[in-house]
Amino acid sequence: MNETRLGQLYAVLAFLFWGALAPIYFKQVASVEPLEVLIHRIVWSFIILIPLLFITKQVDVFKKVIIDMKKLKYLAFSSFFISLNWLVFIWAVANDKIMETAFGYYINPLVSVFLGYVIFHERMTKYQYIAVFIAFIAVLYQLLSLGSMPFVSLVLAFSFALYGMIRKKINIGSIVGLFVETLIMLPFALLGIYYLIVSGTISFLNYSVNSSDYINIMLVLGGIITITPLLLFNGAATRMKLSTLGFFQYLGPTCAFLLAIFVYHEEFNSDKLITFVLIWVALLVFSLDSLSKKIRKN
Repeated sequence: MNETRLGQLYAVLAFLFWGALAPIYFKQVASVEPLEVLIHRIVWSFIILIPLLFITKQVDVFKKVIIDMKKLKYLAFSSFFISLNWLVFIWAVANDKIMETAFGYYINPLVSVFLGYVIFHERMTKYQYIAVFIAFIAVLYQLLSLGSMPFVSLVLAFSFALYGMIRKKINIGSIVGLFVETLIMLPFALLGIYYLIVSGTISFLNYSVNSSDYINIMLVLGGIITITPLLLFNGAATRMKLSTLGFFQYLGPTCAFLLAIFVYHEEFNSDKLITFVLIWVALLVFSLDSLSKKIRKN
């Protein structure tokens, strides 16, 4: 198997992991408070990343980053946005809102383009304007037809877009970057554990509070659930063009969308169908514009 094919395989596995396995996993720990699940995700990711730093020989890179106050400042912001993204996703899955997470990750690339235009004054093409406008209409339609703003979708889309923009700006490898982010989040996670223990509401290893061996094992696996797709994505990104990799990103929300309907039987009425159709049209316009630019470059 050549490097490009291997990269495509890694991309498919990464987005299948994010779109299908991750929601299934967080459903298994839905009985645990989302904040505690987030804490476990941070702590166990940190523990797994320590040996990975040595295995990938990136300890020296970490030492350089940890004394760079400018990069640490940016990583503090990225830590906030990724932890917010994780927490909202965990809460959404536990509360039968997987479809809203799919909607959020569908509009994520359009939000990234919009933020690039607003924050960095990056130029948008005519078709990108059209795609962003259609996405805005989709959100507005959901607000008017369903009577509620899709807050879960918007928070997921904007938090991940801002996270991606910050990480792109400082250009740090995924393993070192995530290790520093979990290191920044670790004191808050430990404070959270202390609060849960003192208040008697911690689930982990506490059989008096709706706990079991299965739940304990699932919580420990939070680090693997976080790190595995990241490593697969990194493997894909190093073996294929990012423009090509971008087309694979729709696999994740598509899996989540199908999972919400056919496995967890979330409500899917005509109004939601119209909202998703609008988003799919917006993404089609956006993707065709990206494809045409790629063809012109070649």
